Amino acid sequence: MLQRQDVRVRRRVLLGIFVALFLLQQGALFWLYWAGGGKILLGDEVAYLTWARGIAGLGPMPVDAGWWPPLQAWLLAGSLRLFGEHLLPLQLLQTVFLVGAAALLRALWRDVDGRVRAANLAAVLFLLNPSNMAYAHWLWPEPVHLLLLLAALRLALRAAAPARSFLAGAALGAALLAKSLLSLFWPALALLLARRYRWRGAVALLLGVAVVTAVPLWQGWRLTGKPMIADSSAFNLVGGLREQWRSDYIDDSVADLVPDYFASATTPAGRNAIYLQRAGAIVQEQGLLVTLAEQLGRQYFRLFSAKTTLFSQLPGPACSGHAGSYRETAAVLAQAITAAGDTLHLVSLVGFALGLAFWRRWREPLVVWGALFFAYQLGLYLLLHVKARFLLPMMPFLCAFAGSALASLQRPDATAAVHLQGAMRWMIAASLATLLLMLALAGPWFDQSCG
Repeated sequence: MLQRQDVRVRRRVLLGIFVALFLLQQGALFWLYWAGGGKILLGDEVAYLTWARGIAGLGPMPVDAGWWPPLQAWLLAGSLRLFGEHLLPLQLLQTVFLVGAAALLRALWRDVDGRVRAANLAAVLFLLNPSNMAYAHWLWPEPVHLLLLLAALRLALRAAAPARSFLAGAALGAALLAKSLLSLFWPALALLLARRYRWRGAVALLLGVAVVTAVPLWQGWRLTGKPMIADSSAFNLVGGLREQWRSDYIDDSVADLVPDYFASATTPAGRNAIYLQRAGAIVQEQGLLVTLAEQLGRQYFRLFSAKTTLFSQLPGPACSGHAGSYRETAAVLAQAITAAGDTLHLVSLVGFALGLAFWRRWREPLVVWGALFFAYQLGLYLLLHVKARFLLPMMPFLCAFAGSALASLQRPDATAAVHLQGAMRWMIAASLATLLLMLALAGPWFDQSCG
């Protein structure tokens, strides 16, 4: 009885420490954003705000470029109509989205790994990383997309009846309305449907996706002649092939392409055709093998970089990829946030390598889906324009395997999902961890972009 009480007290203490650290982090991030009058919007944030103002009737409606799915603009427009020209309500809502995503990650990984400790550690790694939680303050659609994606996974894995499969499809369709990343991959969610209801569940999943995306697909057909929600792939393909640096926001390869893209033709279909031809010409001029070698030596440094989107916006030299969007930043605060973000980013990468190398339960449907998801995204980003923020949809899986590894290191268990035995597995873990650490840290050393 006394031992159980000790366990409960320990859990309450740990929960209290986590809540205190989380609130401290949130306070630091809000102070960082709003000190000095607020952060300067960066990149697509400007386009989303302009679009949302047009929808809300607070400004002119911009011409639809066909690049961005509409859900984030709808959310932002709703916030503007309800609360006026204030971003704080949206930031609070998006914070809830990311906390919800962490809760879904915890529930998903508890089922897969089987240990509450591993699931808790996965959620903690995600929530205490300021590079993850800072997305709640920006106008990109990552928070709502991640929440909907994990909700779709959770519903599909628990789809004991077609009704839940329909809800999984609806969540997936909404995720497609936030980001078009899954445009070619979303049918793979059918792999997670329960076997008893496979055909009925698959039909219900498709119906859920169709109900949510039908109108935007029809609007895309009118705009481009194809049933699509949004498509910037041709533009980003040329941007990816033109990239020179292993870190983003250094002489951004897509910024100077925007005027040229819109001047190249009068319709989205015409512009995309021209840019696909231009991408083909780049590959033909360089040669396929040379192109692939150059992309391999550059793109994944950008994706896994420890200079996350948060740190890219802190003050620093432009030649090393610092946009300086946070205008007035106390040096001590910036250093503390950077230290916390760097530490948790690297722990997640090394923990992922360790957890993956010692993983045993490869038949788990979510693990199979996750492996296909990583392969799909890494395949896309080999050629497309890459920024560090594109790693966020993969972060829950990095944190999940890292949580399993940390749980096993803390309390090795012969029956656990992660087994810390076997020289070959340790060699694989060390090799993968070294590769990921190199990708995270060595880009600036290779580039010497500041001379």
